[in-house]
Amino acid sequence: EKADAEAIMAGVQQKLDNMQAKFDTAMAEKRRLEDDAQATQARMDSATALISALAGEEVRWTEQSKQFDLQIQRLTGDCALASSFVSYLGPFNKEFRDLLTKRDFYGDCAARGIPITENLDVTRFLVEESEIGEWNLQGLPTDELSIQNGIMVTRATRYPVLVDPQGQGVSWIKNREEKNALRVTGLGEKMFRNHLEDALSYGKPMLIENIEEDLDPMLDPVLEKRVVKKGKNLVIMLDKEVDFAESFTLFCTTRLPNPHYSPEMSAKVTVIDFTVTAVGLEDQLLGKLILKEKHELEEQRQALVEEVTAYKKKIKQLEDDLLFRLANSTGNLLDDVELIDVLNNTKQTAQEVNEKLATAAETNVKITEACEEYRPVAHRATLMYFLIAEFATCDVMYQTSLRQFNALYGQSIDDAEKAAMPAKRIKNIMEHMTYTIYLYIQRGLFERHKLTFALMLTNKIQVSAKALSLDLVNVFLKGGGSLDIKSVKKKPADWIPDKCWLDLVALSNHPTFSDILNSFQRNDALWRQWYDLEAPEQAPVPDFEDQMTHFEKMCVVKSLREDRTMVAAQTYIAHAIGDRFTESIPLNMEQTWRETTPWTPVICLLSAGADPTKLVEELAKRKKIKMNGVSMGQGQEIIARKLISAATQDGTWVLLQNTHLGLGYLTEVESFLTKTKNLHEDFRLWITAEPHPQFTIGLLQMSIKITNEAPVGMRAGLRNSYNWVSQDMLDAVPLFEWRQMLFVMCYMHSIVQERRKFGPIGWNVPYEFNQSDLSACVQFLQNHLTEMDAKKLASPTWPTVTYMISQIQYGGRITDGFDELLMDTYAGKYFNANALSKGLEIYPGYVVPDTADIGEFRAAIEKLPALESPEIFGLHPNADLTFRTLAVADLVETVIGTMPKSGGAGGGSSPEEIVDKICEDLLSKVPNAFVVELVKEALRKLPGGPTQPLTVHLRQEIDRLNIIINLTRTTLVNLRLAIAGTIALAGDLVEALDKLFNASIPTAWLRWSWESATIGSWFQGLLQRHDQLDKWLTKGRPKAFWLTGFFNPQGFLTAMKQEVNRAHAKERWALDDVVMDSWVTSPPLELNQ
Repeated sequence: EKADAEAIMAGVQQKLDNMQAKFDTAMAEKRRLEDDAQATQARMDSATALISALAGEEVRWTEQSKQFDLQIQRLTGDCALASSFVSYLGPFNKEFRDLLTKRDFYGDCAARGIPITENLDVTRFLVEESEIGEWNLQGLPTDELSIQNGIMVTRATRYPVLVDPQGQGVSWIKNREEKNALRVTGLGEKMFRNHLEDALSYGKPMLIENIEEDLDPMLDPVLEKRVVKKGKNLVIMLDKEVDFAESFTLFCTTRLPNPHYSPEMSAKVTVIDFTVTAVGLEDQLLGKLILKEKHELEEQRQALVEEVTAYKKKIKQLEDDLLFRLANSTGNLLDDVELIDVLNNTKQTAQEVNEKLATAAETNVKITEACEEYRPVAHRATLMYFLIAEFATCDVMYQTSLRQFNALYGQSIDDAEKAAMPAKRIKNIMEHMTYTIYLYIQRGLFERHKLTFALMLTNKIQVSAKALSLDLVNVFLKGGGSLDIKSVKKKPADWIPDKCWLDLVALSNHPTFSDILNSFQRNDALWRQWYDLEAPEQAPVPDFEDQMTHFEKMCVVKSLREDRTMVAAQTYIAHAIGDRFTESIPLNMEQTWRETTPWTPVICLLSAGADPTKLVEELAKRKKIKMNGVSMGQGQEIIARKLISAATQDGTWVLLQNTHLGLGYLTEVESFLTKTKNLHEDFRLWITAEPHPQFTIGLLQMSIKITNEAPVGMRAGLRNSYNWVSQDMLDAVPLFEWRQMLFVMCYMHSIVQERRKFGPIGWNVPYEFNQSDLSACVQFLQNHLTEMDAKKLASPTWPTVTYMISQIQYGGRITDGFDELLMDTYAGKYFNANALSKGLEIYPGYVVPDTADIGEFRAAIEKLPALESPEIFGLHPNADLTFRTLAVADLVETVIGTMPKSGGAGGGSSPEEIVDKICEDLLSKVPNAFVVELVKEALRKLPGGPTQPLTVHLRQEIDRLNIIINLTRTTLVNLRLAIAGTIALAGDLVEALDKLFNASIPTAWLRWSWESATIGSWFQGLLQRHDQLDKWLTKGRPKAFWLTGFFNPQGFLTAMKQEVNRAHAKERWALDDVVMDSWVTSPPLELNQ
């Protein structure tokens, strides 16, 4: 029974177990279904999230996918273009880069059928916006050219050489590589080798500053990357093995504005032109101005730039992260919760960022609008900076760095008169800044360049304001230089010189003067009367006075009376930008000293008769500071080093004289001043030097330049002298005679100095009369009058006074007998009993003030005439002609020499096209060279045969002319080929291109030929010379000869004497006894050849 019960129980248990198993299975199934439902729900949620996250992306991604397909197809061409861009376009400016990219690189790929993107933006193709933003924050200017340069520096495989005269590239690289422990060095440094080895071994970036036109050959293996693997390491072979880390990078910079690198060096490095652009500089200067005037706006803008850069960087990171996860995701995408979170996050951040970017863009527009009002100031400053940079080409010593300019710019904004109205404030800043910068620059210019600089500044301002056209400026500079008198309208009267008529023909192409040639026919008498005036620029111009500007009047004056151009230029400058730009400003040593710092030396530029040493010594005496000097030369560096070393500790001054004789040491001085941080605050360095092409650019750019030449004009000379005379000096002798004689002395000093400008008419020898002569004479007069006062004498001892002044003080320099006589005459004229009469009028308009106050003397000097007649020096009014005409030629040459060589903007022809037309025209007129065999034949037929002296002379002249004709033809043909791109434009051809464009004569032609003012007159001379020799050869000896048309007129005269001598051989005439006789035929005999 028990067994039955257990059996039943087992059966029930079995059922129960089965049921339990079923229940468990069912529960498991339920749990699975619940899990499945949950997972499905989660997937649905993920899918929903994914769908919402990707909402709007489908269109974008589909579009992008299509774009990517197209991009991949065009990738070959795009990469080819981008690599060519980085490899080849570094040395060129923005315009030329664009031209080559579009015309040559794109054109070549398109012609070969290579798929390529049209108008590819290389910048955006090679670099992300976020990286550009980062560069800008590190100090890279924001203009397009600078960004392209940034790409070349960071992407090129060859190490970069930055042509960086303004130092903007250097500061960017220093900021950028600072975190990588950048090593800055120079080729001249003692430890250069160690720096290089360390940087190579530890993989640090290295910057070599201020290289010249070649690099140390030791760097060749580095530049050529001659790296070899040795075991696990990389090594590079200098003169010994050095470890090489792949993270090493090298940067080189040069301050030379236009370096000439050899083809070998250019192949080893990437040369990049980092010269500042007008657009880039204007934006930078505007930023500085806004920071001062509306600093909250500029700070807001800076913060925005940083924010936008950070946002763009963030979006880029998120997108990269998302793409990485999508690419590497395995299994079901909906199960990757992290990926979906990242996607959501990206979407959310992108929305936020886009909103912030939109806000930033709006704010930026508002800020930009507020800033634009101030742009004229930045534009004017940019004009001035580029003028200053261009002007350095006329003298290497006129270097001004961008840093100096920025400091001046900032200072003049602070000092300009405040105003509540922005428009008034802007006007105040512009006027004050223009004059401040002008004063700073003209203090370091030689006298002959001061008016030129003012004229160029005025022209730039007027052209920029659309008040003057560049075409008219070109007519003013070149005139009718490239015209031929035979191919233009015939001149109506013989009194008009050929050159003047050609200039008028060129001027008649300008709308204002379209009728000027006819005006000469109508009003011949009026024009002649105007032409004969002593100062025509002050008289009305016949027919045109009411309808022309001051610049146009200056053009008419230059065309007809070139000698009065400078005077007309002063009127034009005064009217356009103000009288003060034409005034001579005396050198103020006190003011100059206030601008210096221990790190800013003063360079005094030396010229004939101008040595500021005495002024520096006097300044040191007034400041009660000890000054030590050394005259540089061989072996003097050791003394100079000791003096500077001691002075920087004690706070004394050092004067290095004649440093052009010790240029090597100046690099060391520059390096010392740049790297020494602690200098005594009273230490100052003064340097005197003559202009020298090898002078250290860095030192010029960090220093203040001054010149101390005698100013041009009597008023300027007296102003200069009375700037030196002080109230104490006037009170030194309490006598009326002393003050009177002091004025007369200064007057005579100006007369003596000014007379030099007339060349040999003034002094037979140009003596270097300077401030020390005046100082010595004044000292003598002071002593003499003190003695006279003590001895109670009635008047000075005149013979002593004249002897001391003319024979001792000034006479010490005079070597020529006639010049001695002249100096004695001046001394006798100005120092005699009449010199002490009250109200003395030395010359009409020049009265000696009767006062004891220095201020009244200075005020009286300011009222003197600005221009003086040569009669004040005892010369004829015509003495002015030569001196003034030469000054104008010098001005035109300087302006043309400093003008940028690129043209073609504004829809006109480019310089190359203009020169090509000139070459074509000249080639059609070049006469054929004489054929040697035919010449020999013709010479035999001439009377007396080929051995006659004059016939021998003819043969020599023909040989010389043939050289010129062949040279002219070859140059013109080659120039046309070079312009067409068939041969290389190099050497003499570059110079010939510039000269012909400026209507001048190529130097290569002048070496063999005759002097001439313009290419037109030179070419006319060539044709006339050929005509004279050709007629002589073919038609026999002419009745009259054009003597100046021979290369060797002296040879012609000698041959003539020989012929006369031979004709009288029977009378036994000796050659030495044959004498020339000349008489003027009146009226001129018309000799028909």
